[in-house]
Amino acid sequence: MKRDYRVEPRRASAQQSLTDAFGLVGGHLISLKGLWPRRSDYAELPRTWSRDLLAGVTVGVVALPLALGFGVASGAGAAAGLITAVVAGIVAAVFGGSHLQVSGPTGAMTVVLLPVIAQYGVQQVPLLAVMAGAMVVLMGLTAMGQSIEMVPFPVVEGFTTGIGVIILLQQLPLLLGAPKGESESTLMATLQTLQHTDWPVAVAPLGVAALTVLLHLPALRYPKLPISLIAIAVATVVAEVAALPVDRIGELPLGLPAPALPSVDWETLRHLAAPALAVAALAALESLLAARVADGMVPDIGRTQPDRELVGQGLANVASGLFGGLPATGAIARTAVNVRSGARTRLASLTHAVLLLVIMAALGPIVSRIPLAALGGVLVVVAFRMIDPGVFRTIFRTTRADRNTFVLTLLATVFLDLVLAVLVGVAMAAMMSLRHMAKYSIVRRQYLPADTREGVIDYTPDREHLRDRVAIFRVDGALFYGDANRFIELVTGVENVDVVIIRFHRMQILDASGGEALKDTVRQLGRRDIDVVAQGMTAAQLRTVVAVDAFDPAMHVVELSEAITRAEGLIAAREAQRGGDGVI
Repeated sequence: MKRDYRVEPRRASAQQSLTDAFGLVGGHLISLKGLWPRRSDYAELPRTWSRDLLAGVTVGVVALPLALGFGVASGAGAAAGLITAVVAGIVAAVFGGSHLQVSGPTGAMTVVLLPVIAQYGVQQVPLLAVMAGAMVVLMGLTAMGQSIEMVPFPVVEGFTTGIGVIILLQQLPLLLGAPKGESESTLMATLQTLQHTDWPVAVAPLGVAALTVLLHLPALRYPKLPISLIAIAVATVVAEVAALPVDRIGELPLGLPAPALPSVDWETLRHLAAPALAVAALAALESLLAARVADGMVPDIGRTQPDRELVGQGLANVASGLFGGLPATGAIARTAVNVRSGARTRLASLTHAVLLLVIMAALGPIVSRIPLAALGGVLVVVAFRMIDPGVFRTIFRTTRADRNTFVLTLLATVFLDLVLAVLVGVAMAAMMSLRHMAKYSIVRRQYLPADTREGVIDYTPDREHLRDRVAIFRVDGALFYGDANRFIELVTGVENVDVVIIRFHRMQILDASGGEALKDTVRQLGRRDIDVVAQGMTAAQLRTVVAVDAFDPAMHVVELSEAITRAEGLIAAREAQRGGDGVI
């Protein structure tokens, strides 16, 4: 038998696949291979330390207002946001899998924390961070980091845009000096805030926020300026000089508090298990996405090790919780600033966290006078930057599948749960991919002559009588559950033939549903006394056929010429049988 010209991937048995999976996980758990800090993390430091220090200072200046703002927006307070940026920033920089990632509180995490704090109280946030961190570490140890490659571009952009919309809506209480809505739904909470706003009182905070937003306009021309810090400083000075009646951040700690284990009992653990899983999923997803962005911006730096990144982010969350901070993730915006500022090693991320600690210790009384409305204005700018019109234009110029996936993910992010939104988006993308696969999987009637790798195949003069008695069909691409019914209808619709040859030499995918479709087709044709010859399957495809008992493997041949010979033999045998029975 001739060798199949197609390259067939290595196939392992179910037992071997399970053994390989346990071996991979066991290797991570036992040896911690690739999951631990090493000297090579700082190999470039002698040549890049000055650039890394400068980049770290730049990121620290940018991160200060964001850490304060996200702490306030989450409901845990500005101090919690600052502690998170310091502790998680240091731990993730040392243990994480990315050389350039900057970690801390983020808008996406704020969105998840708000309903949890509303239901369980702010005192449970540190325990939530520890629980989620342990889960993320477990994800890294069990080699789940590679799953980020399964998230399509439209899902990432729909998720990011949706978070931008939610962050924008969540700033209304700060901008209006009004109480937050009590609903867990962001949209309903926004309506409740508007209903309870005292508009004469709202004039002062709105003015401070508007000034903060307007002061960001020079960033369009001077992108390297720490414009958020400048805007907050100016807004604070204006509020102090004019003695505006606006709420302030309030007193901050002059250093990190002592680490302590959060109080815990089994009932609390049971209640927080589901929220902790959601936080862990978001921390893993956002961190890996941010790291992937950094890898794309600097291709000459070693790529992120996703499993180590998960371990690092998990340890960062555990450490943040022990110090009374919030759950943290890799921050896309701060990571991008780090890269653009020239960072090349982890020293930059470490410098950013140390700078925030110095500011906390030395400038706490000054920082405490910052108006909350100014932080709200900064986060409004952040939200608008996340809602990128260029992304809309790009995606809406591509395929309908990409547009549908983007819109569905965006709406699910705004109206549903963030983790659920990603799952919905990935499911939508998978459905669209299967639809495309079904669309471009072709089943068609073929007539001889045909150009094959054997050469041009046609009926010889002594076989010309077969032309009207043999029907040939060709399957291109895939025979799977997406087009199984179409295959059955087309092939079984053939009339006035004795043999059907089905060519599978261009079929790349055959699943169990495809095997069942083939089985149904063979049975229907058999009831009409039509024989079937299959040609060109790979060994793996034949195994699938045998597993579902679709047909006898003896019905399969490798080449088209062999299929025609087999068809001629079947017709001759049938005629001989009929003659012997006195039919002819």
